[in-house]
Amino acid sequence: MTFSTRTSRVSRRSIIVAGSAAAGALLLNPVTAVAAPSTVGGGRELTVGAGESLTVSATTRLSRLTIASGGSLVAPDGYNLTLTVGGVETGQLLTPTGGTVTTIQPGVYRGDVVLTVAVANPIAFGNLTFPFRQALYVDGDGVSRTKSVLAGVVGGQVTDSYARNIRLQSTGEAYNGVYVAGGSYALRSPGIAFDGNGRCDFVGYGAAIVGTGTSTTLVVEDATIDNTGVVRTGVIADGGANIVVKNSTIRVKDGVLPSDYRSTVDTSVMESAPWMLSIGGNVRATNLLGTETRASYVNSSIESENWGALSTDNGQNGTLTAINCRVANTGTAGGYGSYAIGNATENFLGCRFDVASYATINRGGTVYYADSTRAAVAALNTSLELGLSARELAAIPVRNTVIDSKRFGVMWHGAGSVDISGGTVLNSRTATFLDKGQQVSIVVDGSGGARLNPGNGILVQVMENDDPGPQMVNGVLLNTGVYTEPTTAASKDSSFDNTAAHDTDAVAAFTDIRLKGDFYNGMRGGLNLVLTFTRSQVEGVISATTTKHHIDSIGADQYLQLGEVTNTPAAAVNNGVVVSLAAGSRWTVTGTSYLTSLTLAADAVVTAPRGRQVTMTVDGTTTAIAAGASYSGAIVVQAG
Repeated sequence: MTFSTRTSRVSRRSIIVAGSAAAGALLLNPVTAVAAPSTVGGGRELTVGAGESLTVSATTRLSRLTIASGGSLVAPDGYNLTLTVGGVETGQLLTPTGGTVTTIQPGVYRGDVVLTVAVANPIAFGNLTFPFRQALYVDGDGVSRTKSVLAGVVGGQVTDSYARNIRLQSTGEAYNGVYVAGGSYALRSPGIAFDGNGRCDFVGYGAAIVGTGTSTTLVVEDATIDNTGVVRTGVIADGGANIVVKNSTIRVKDGVLPSDYRSTVDTSVMESAPWMLSIGGNVRATNLLGTETRASYVNSSIESENWGALSTDNGQNGTLTAINCRVANTGTAGGYGSYAIGNATENFLGCRFDVASYATINRGGTVYYADSTRAAVAALNTSLELGLSARELAAIPVRNTVIDSKRFGVMWHGAGSVDISGGTVLNSRTATFLDKGQQVSIVVDGSGGARLNPGNGILVQVMENDDPGPQMVNGVLLNTGVYTEPTTAASKDSSFDNTAAHDTDAVAAFTDIRLKGDFYNGMRGGLNLVLTFTRSQVEGVISATTTKHHIDSIGADQYLQLGEVTNTPAAAVNNGVVVSLAAGSRWTVTGTSYLTSLTLAADAVVTAPRGRQVTMTVDGTTTAIAAGASYSGAIVVQAG
C-alpha cells in the first residue's frame, strides 16, 4: 500500500507510514505486574500472563503475541485496540451476547502482529453505544490516521480522495472495513472479505462499507465484497448520505448465532430475520437507514444467502435504486430481494431477481419495477446525483426487469404501493401479490409487454395478517408469538360499506394487459378489494373468500406456513370486492365469483369460457349483465 496526501495536509499527516502497517513504539502501561517484552531473533515478543491486564498506549508491532487464559490487553480511555496479523484483523470477539465491546482472545499470534491504538469512534443507537473500529476512517478532511487501523489496509493506494486496489480482511468480530463520515470519497476495486460475526446492521457495526452523514458522497466501483457472519453486512448507507455502487459484487452468507441468542425485533439487539415474515437467515447484503439517504447500485450483483439482498429500514424518505443489477437469495431458509419501509422509494430498472420468498416486502414504501430505458436512467442520474458520465450512460444496455420468486411476488405487512411497467415479467410459484390486510396500491401497465405469471394461479391474495407479533418476556421483547387460526365465522360490521371504495382499501389497477389468474379477498375485518381493468383481458375467479392455513397453529418452527392459505369463495361479509371493467375490457369468468359491486363500460364484456354460459344474481335475483351498467349488493357471477 502507498499512502499519499494533499500538500496542504502534510503537517498533520506526514508521519503516516507507507507499507502494510503503521509501526509505533512499544509503550506498555501494566495494570498488574507483567514481564517486559523481549527481543528474540530480531523480533519483538510479548506475553501476557494469566490474570494480567496490560494497557497498550500506542500502536505496536510484534513478531509474537501470547495471551494466557485470563490475561487481557486494553486501550486507554477514548481509544480502541485492534489486533491484526499479516494485515488481517483477527482474534477479537464480542462479549457477552448482546454486548457491544470486543476483546482480544487468549492465544498465540505469530507473524506481522500489530496492535493498533486508534481514537474511538462511538456510535449511539437505541440505549447502546457501539465502539466502531475500522480499517479506514474518512471524513470531510480525508483519511483520518488517528481513527484508522492502517495495519488492516493491505496493498493498493490510499489518498484523501480515493483508495484503490486495497484489500481488507477480518476473521474477528464487529470490525468495519471502510467508514466514510463526510466529504466525497471513491473506493476503486477494493477487495473485502470478512469471516466472523457483526453485531448490528441498524448502524452497520461490523459491515464492510459504511457511508453516513448528509455531507457524504461515496462512490464504490469494481468492488468485491464477500462476507460470512451474523449481520456482517456488505454496504450500509445511513444518515442522509449518497452512496453509489457500480460494477461490483456483494455476497453475504449466514453465520452462526451465539448459542444464547433469542430471536427479537428489538433493533438494538436484533441479529436475525424476523421469522414472522416467513423468512430466515441472519445477514442482509445491504441496508439503507436514516432520513433522505440514497443508495444506488448499477451493473452490480447483490446476493444474500437468506434474509435480504437490498433493504431499507429504520429511516424515512430514503431512495433505494438498482439499475441492471442481479438481486438474489441463494439459501433455502427464505429471503427477499428488497424491503421497503418508512416512505422509501425503490426503483428497479432492468434488474434480474432470483429470490427465495418475495421480490419485495412492503411496509410503507413506493416500489417501481420497470425497464432501464435511456430516458429513465438519465432521469435518475440527474435526480439522484449518480455521477454517471455520458460514456457510462451510453454503455448501460436497455433491459426489462425479470423477477423469479420461489414463493410470492410482492407481500405487504404495512401500507404501500407497487408500480409495474415496461416489459417487466414477474414469475412466482404462488400468489403474485400477497396483501396481509393492508391499504395497498397496485398499478400494472402492460402496454410495454409486462406479464404476471403466478404458478398457483392466484394474482391477488388478500388475507388477514398472520404475523403473531413479538411478546414481552421478563422485560425482553422476544419473537415467541404463535398464530392461531380463527375458529368462528366473521361477523358483519354494520358500519362498514362493502360495496364502495375507501381510502384504506386494497386497490389495484391493470391497463393494457392480458391476465390469467384469480383475485381473492379473504379479510375478516373491513377492507375491500377494489379492482379496475382498462383495455385488459382477465380470465379467472374474482371473489370474496374465506381463507384457511394449512395448519391451525404456526410458531417459529412452522414459519414457512405463514401466508400459505386455501380459498373457499363465499359471499362477502366485511370483505367487499368492487370491480370496474373500464373501456375495452373483458372478464372471462372461470368459477363462481362473489362481488359487492360491478361496473361495466359501454364496450366492456363479461363472458364465460367457450361452451359455457355466464349468469349473475344480485341480492338473489337473476339479473342480465348489460354493458354500461352498474350493480351493487350481494352479486354472484357464475359460468354454467
